[in-house]
Amino acid sequence: MKTRKIKRVVSPRPAHFVGDGFRVHNFIPGMPDMDMQQMDPFIMFDYNSKFVFPPSQIPKGVGIHPHKGFETVTIAYKGRVEHADSSGGGGIIGEGDVQWMTAASGVLHKEFHETEWSKTGGEFQMVQLWVNLKSQDKKTPAKYQSIQNAQIAKFPLADKMGFIEVIAGEHKGTKGTASTFSPVHLLNLKAQQGAKETFSFTSGYTTLLLVLEGEVKVNSTDIVPVDHVGLMEKEGEEFVIEVTKDAVVLVLSGEPLNEPIAHYGPFVMNTEQELVDAVNDFNLGKFGQMI
Repeated sequence: MKTRKIKRVVSPRPAHFVGDGFRVHNFIPGMPDMDMQQMDPFIMFDYNSKFVFPPSQIPKGVGIHPHKGFETVTIAYKGRVEHADSSGGGGIIGEGDVQWMTAASGVLHKEFHETEWSKTGGEFQMVQLWVNLKSQDKKTPAKYQSIQNAQIAKFPLADKMGFIEVIAGEHKGTKGTASTFSPVHLLNLKAQQGAKETFSFTSGYTTLLLVLEGEVKVNSTDIVPVDHVGLMEKEGEEFVIEVTKDAVVLVLSGEPLNEPIAHYGPFVMNTEQELVDAVNDFNLGKFGQMI
């Protein structure tokens, strides 16, 4: 197999707040070479690096807002988040858990720090990813997957040096827990210094990795420090991650949908007219009701 190389190592942009509960560095679509079309099917990637929230009697977060045309994936590394949406989905995720919301034909939702966690506060670290949907899948009803860490398949590394959580897709025959509409791989590598693992994804897939803890070296040449993204070339299949400091690494790879992207705020469709229709549907209350 041909080696897939690092295109560049991407430093985090200055953080900004989404609502009052998520302090994020935006990688997609904010960085050069990382717009929605170039990173297809990944159309948004926000990283809440470690941040300590003080105690609060009123949970911080983001109030009721709409989405249409894609899926949101929230991965909790530190802290706890509570979610509710107009399709009836909802729940609480803590360290190691995942929320996977399919907005598709339209949904309202809100997300806040979990009430009891808010009262004590603490260290908070999250990733939120938007995964685009093909045009026909944008019409499907909204749904919600609450994935507890105990449900996530684990692939053990050699010599008991750690493991890989296979959230979606697969790794060396271990299949992911989440259901997806198109081929998407989401893997959490949690490994000790000295661990080494080979990853392989179809040539042409959009592939990147985020180092949340520690430091890694890719293909024995490119160092990716903590809080940085390793953006991979599209060509090639295999690459090797070597852990140079105990690490947690999120690895993403997905098949591009190769469809037009029309984007306006929380709506991602294929044409400008579909965006107009989405706004009209929202204003007419067709996304449901929430309080």
